[in-house]
Amino acid sequence: MPPVDPSRDNEQPRALIVTIYGLYGRESDGWLPVAGLIRLLAELDVDEPAVRSAISRLKRRGLLEAHRRDGVAGYALSAGAAAILEGGDAHIFAPPTPRLADGWLLAVFSVPETERARRHTLRSQLVALGFGSAAPGVWVAPAHRFALTAATLERHGLAEYVDLFRAEYLAFGDIGKHARDWWDLDEISADYQAFINAYAPVLLAAPVRPFAAWVRALTAWRRLPYRDPGLPVELLPADWPGGNARALLAELRSALAEPAGAAVLRLRGPRPADLTG
Repeated sequence: MPPVDPSRDNEQPRALIVTIYGLYGRESDGWLPVAGLIRLLAELDVDEPAVRSAISRLKRRGLLEAHRRDGVAGYALSAGAAAILEGGDAHIFAPPTPRLADGWLLAVFSVPETERARRHTLRSQLVALGFGSAAPGVWVAPAHRFALTAATLERHGLAEYVDLFRAEYLAFGDIGKHARDWWDLDEISADYQAFINAYAPVLLAAPVRPFAAWVRALTAWRRLPYRDPGLPVELLPADWPGGNARALLAELRSALAEPAGAAVLRLRGPRPADLTG
């Protein structure tokens, strides 16, 4: 479940709705009733007008499609949105273990001056995918980012502007220093630590609203694996908090996912006959 826009506030209703669809919408063929969504978002302290506004924006962006089932109004994931969520699941929950020996992925692009908007979109997508800027028009990421990068560029119609290369660093500088220049590791580290500070207490509190706690935690988490380029451990600071943050996510999932799912069945309300079999 990749982030729709990693630069946005995690608590925006749109981000919460995307998380809900990623967690629970696919269980019902990508469809959720409007009334059920409103009840679910009320648990997250989002009022009905804000929910309807967020749904409308997601519809305009092509992520949700309006459908009625047995007379019940609702929204389903578009085919594109379902593919995005499916493609992002492994990256968010179980990304590959990076190895320095695997090398690097280089993205070299050239966008005509007459298409500045496309250039901005391309740069934004590369940043969202965890690329660092090595030189003007040359962006770098660990090699394991290839499949995710290729799929994203094709989905956004950007592949024609980009050449992707698999590379090995040979000489002459210090690759560890380059990594610190190409990525703001201090900022990414601070984001991981902020996640730990915000959600470690949740495990101790035994929240009475597990659905709200789990959706908020996962919404806050979703953008982090994308901002983090997934560098080999040899290139990371000794006190890198990424591993602890990921372990915390696993603990939150173990503690909250099952009771949250039970709450969803209650809050979502009766489902149409075609969803219950």
